[in-house]
This record gives sequence, structure tokens and C-alpha cells, in this order.
Amino acid sequence: MGYVNYFLREQDNFVISTDPNLLDKDTVFGFLKQAKWWSGLTQESLALALHNSLCFSLLESGRQIGLARVITDCVTYAYLCDVYIVEERRGQGLGSWLIRCVLEHPNLKNLKRVALITHDAQTFYLGLDFQFTTHPNCYMERLQ
Repeated sequence: MGYVNYFLREQDNFVISTDPNLLDKDTVFGFLKQAKWWSGLTQESLALALHNSLCFSLLESGRQIGLARVITDCVTYAYLCDVYIVEERRGQGLGSWLIRCVLEHPNLKNLKRVALITHDAQTFYLGLDFQFTTHPNCYMERLQ
């Protein structure tokens, strides 16, 4: 699979890339180890998760400032997770741009379903055409 790069505007220094060579794993680990949704995170578990996912790195002048990770079969389903933008860059439209790039990716744009779980960003995702499930009694999970 070829890598995709997205550019916000020519004069800006922002790029979103799926090239794993541009992914700064140490920076991502530093952010996610503080996130409430990744309890028990280790560098080894993150490396494995990133390796087995389609990752979208948000970079500013080459510095990792955001991430969206997608677990997918590239045919019918994707699960969007580990989405973040560094604090000092929030509220500038970068998160919306990041998610739009994820949804427009050639391997994802025709999927039947892109799912996510969020405890505090529902309004953000509703603004990007995500919706609450119409059949919550059908959604199931097995927790360990």
C-alpha cells in the first residue's frame, strides 16, 4: 500500500501522513500514556498496535502534534481510535481536518461502517457526520 500525504495549505507547515517512517512513536507514547483511555500502555504494546494499524500522523514542520489510528479490514469496517491533537493546537480546525483525511483515505472512504468510542468528544464527532448508533441493543463487546 502506498502512503498518502495531505497538505492543509501550501503556506502552512502542517501535513498529515500515513507513512510509518514519519511517525514519532516516542512522542505518541508520551501523549497516550497520560490519556485515560490507554491504561497499562507500554512502549511495546503501542509499537505493536501502531504496526498493525493504519496511522495518520499530524505533523507541524516535521514535529508530531497529533494522531489518528485506524484498525480496519479495508473492505467493510474500521475502528477509529487514539485520536489526539496536542493541547496548544486544539481549536484551530486541525482535528476536523485530520478526521476528514482519515475518512477520505482511499482504503477507507467506501467502507460500510467507521466506528469509534468517545466519552467526551461526542459533539466534535457529531459535527463530522458520526451519529449515535440506532440500535444500541445490537452493539456488544467483551471486556477483559
